[in-house]
Amino acid sequence: MEAVVKFTNQSQGRDRVFRATQYACALSIYLLQKKSSERKDLVAKLKSLEATMSAGRKLFRLGNTLNSIEAAKRTMQLSDPVLCLCLTVANINRALYFICDNVLWARSVGLIRDIDKEHWSLNASRCYFFSLVMNLSRDVYEIIQLMVQKAREEHFRQKMDQHLSENPEVAEVVIPQLDAFLFLLLKSLKSHPAVALDTLKNTCDLFIPLDRLGIYKSNAGVVGFCGLISSLIGIVTLAQPKLKIKP
Repeated sequence: MEAVVKFTNQSQGRDRVFRATQYACALSIYLLQKKSSERKDLVAKLKSLEATMSAGRKLFRLGNTLNSIEAAKRTMQLSDPVLCLCLTVANINRALYFICDNVLWARSVGLIRDIDKEHWSLNASRCYFFSLVMNLSRDVYEIIQLMVQKAREEHFRQKMDQHLSENPEVAEVVIPQLDAFLFLLLKSLKSHPAVALDTLKNTCDLFIPLDRLGIYKSNAGVVGFCGLISSLIGIVTLAQPKLKIKP
């Protein structure tokens, strides 16, 4: 119970819970609309809850622009040039996304009137998209580093040789080099769950701006499912810091 209280006392924790609820509503609405037209009242309630969660999250994110700028300043000091580039560009785009998001919130509450909502919304999605692309680039770089490190281990090379010799039927269907690559990839991710979770989270999140920008059109069900999965991963990594990728 103490851990739950500590988690919900964090603004990030509340945002993750609101986000998970928002996308769970979006997924439920999609499934209910597909199955039956008799549950209009329930669908209407879920749509209202989804809108409330979205509005609440915008309020929680009001100070995140400064947090992203500070994060960009920190990542600029990283000694690894690839991590420095990927994380700094990701944080800058994240800051721009929050600026657009704050402007949209100000318009929704009537503080600003003379702006093009669609234009700012698309700009927010573009910044979010570029931020995710850079974060995924960082994940790929981390995975390559882990695979190179794992491949150099004598113990692992012995396990790989054993795996290939014990599964000769695989060679008839799958190219041996591909099987070895997949074996190395899975072992690397299994030994570093933080990298695996971050990669899965960013991949799921990527479907949201892809759909919004029309780059890859899916549907509300896919967006809701991916958003829910990434939100649950976010909750897990916030509750268990050891599962959060660093830096």
